[in-house]
Amino acid sequence: MKLASFEVGGRASWGVVDGDRAIDMSDLYPTLRAALAADALPQVRDAAAKRSAGVALDGLRFLPVIPDPGKIVCVGLNYEEHRIESERDPTEKPTLFLRLPESQVGHGQPIIAPPESERLDYEGEIAVVIGRRGRRIDAARAWEYIAGYAPYNDGSIRDWQRHTTQWTPGKNFAATGGFGPWMVTRDEIADGEVLTLETRLNGQVMQHATTDMLIFSIPEQIAYISTFTTLEPGDVIVTGTPGGVGARRTPPVWMKPGDRVEIEVSKVGVLVNSIARE
Repeated sequence: MKLASFEVGGRASWGVVDGDRAIDMSDLYPTLRAALAADALPQVRDAAAKRSAGVALDGLRFLPVIPDPGKIVCVGLNYEEHRIESERDPTEKPTLFLRLPESQVGHGQPIIAPPESERLDYEGEIAVVIGRRGRRIDAARAWEYIAGYAPYNDGSIRDWQRHTTQWTPGKNFAATGGFGPWMVTRDEIADGEVLTLETRLNGQVMQHATTDMLIFSIPEQIAYISTFTTLEPGDVIVTGTPGGVGARRTPPVWMKPGDRVEIEVSKVGVLVNSIARE
């Protein structure tokens, strides 16, 4: 099942994506996050099967898959190729940072290049949406806490990211990260199945990797993060970007107004965003 958040007729909503239409489910729960908190995905599936009406996808405005997450935890340097190109030493534990909800935009919406920098970089990633509350989750059971998966573009303002050893400013400019178009629920993808992640900038492949290349697997990430904080339904874990980021190319490649960036995750979908100047 594909679940998306969107605006239709100026009203924020969410629903089930079925082919080229979206079936509105906001009468059951006000938001997708609320439906996850109620453990209501089976109810949503049954209700959607009984509804024939829907809104054409080209008639709605996509929002980030979870517009109102309690937490967005991002894992840095989690593909060996990217760690090496970033000239960082191996670590025994995941490198983590946080994003704020306002730093995200939905599928089809422009990523905004701020006037303070010309160094806007792409980072194609796979986002994991949490479906159950949990603390100190054992890695062997971590899959049970996943609601689904979505493409993510962890857009980064590189010079602001490197002002200090802390990355927060460069990762949180408004509307610099793409999240969407939808979440594919866990039951559609086998636990541990190898997924392919690809980033394309103006049609050119810039990043290509598979999830068996992750340094810290998705269950390991969930186990580690849930040790220090309680994971709640609707929380988002952004699992890491592979090598090939623009900052590490010769010469560097920065996203600029008018560009088109695509993040594709096999069995999930393609996130597409243009770049616009603030």
